Amino acid sequence: MEAIEVDLLTKKFGGFKAVDNISFKVEEGEIFGFLGPNGAGKSTTMMILTTLLKPTSGSALVGGYDVMSDAKKVREKIGYVQQEISVDEFLTGRENLYLHARLNQIPNNLIKSRIDEVLELVELGEKKDQAALTYSGGMRKRLDIANGLLSRPAVLFLDEPTVGLDIQTRRKIWSYIRKIRKDFGMTIFISTHYMEEADNLCDRIGIIDYGKIQVIDKPKSMKSAIGNEIISFNLVDGKANQDTLIDQISKIEFVKEVKNKQGLITVFSTKSNEVIPKIFQASTDLEMRISSLTLKQPTLDDVFISHTGHDLRDETENKKYSRRKEFNLNRRRGL
Repeated sequence: MEAIEVDLLTKKFGGFKAVDNISFKVEEGEIFGFLGPNGAGKSTTMMILTTLLKPTSGSALVGGYDVMSDAKKVREKIGYVQQEISVDEFLTGRENLYLHARLNQIPNNLIKSRIDEVLELVELGEKKDQAALTYSGGMRKRLDIANGLLSRPAVLFLDEPTVGLDIQTRRKIWSYIRKIRKDFGMTIFISTHYMEEADNLCDRIGIIDYGKIQVIDKPKSMKSAIGNEIISFNLVDGKANQDTLIDQISKIEFVKEVKNKQGLITVFSTKSNEVIPKIFQASTDLEMRISSLTLKQPTLDDVFISHTGHDLRDETENKKYSRRKEFNLNRRRGL
């Protein structure tokens, strides 16, 4: 059975499409990752699925309930941990959880046992009576996740759960997420822009860019689909014949795809030992010289490039996209 069903979902802010006609399903008990750069539409989608935003068109079911017509039922089924840490720094860990339990109308006779349970799960038992102000960033995020678990949701939404944390702390959070799924059989929906996080943690991944889903599959299947090996090289000269070279390489047996980004030619291949000599032969015939060549196994970065034509957006492009989004949001609000 599907825990989440999304069909032709669109969200507009004025003339800006934050989410553009997307459809996907998430199975019960699955860790599903939404991978994309900042501004791609991940958080907007998650806010719709958690009933915090209304879609412009399309539909979404969470736990079998419609996010529009059965919003209250959806909220009873879910836990939501937002990107920004939301704990009260002046309350202790236990007090934060108690406040959250009361807000979520957890029965009084269950509150203490639930708090003890989640504190143990995220390994904050020894710090439970200390103010959150004394916690590290990773500990505060763990407390946030504990808040999301108090109601024992069928579906847990985690929006960029490790953003801003160092790699050691991020990996610790990953272990908690795996344990949550194992102990509770919970469906977990994660948005992230960290390739390593998506690759190591998620059963399946949906890559989203500029509001559109590019591909959905298991990380391993995504990587094998573009080729077993990645050949990359630069040219010293003869760039006038670059398009001809790329056309010839694309016709070589065992070549699945060829990309050219700012002079770096990337070849997705299934048998590099046969493809590489033919690349050198083709370049020689066209009087072109290769300055350097590398061979590696495909990563999710390569998958992202293959489906979108670019890396996770660089800082300049990100800022440009974010400004455009902010402008449209402000225009919509009349600011």
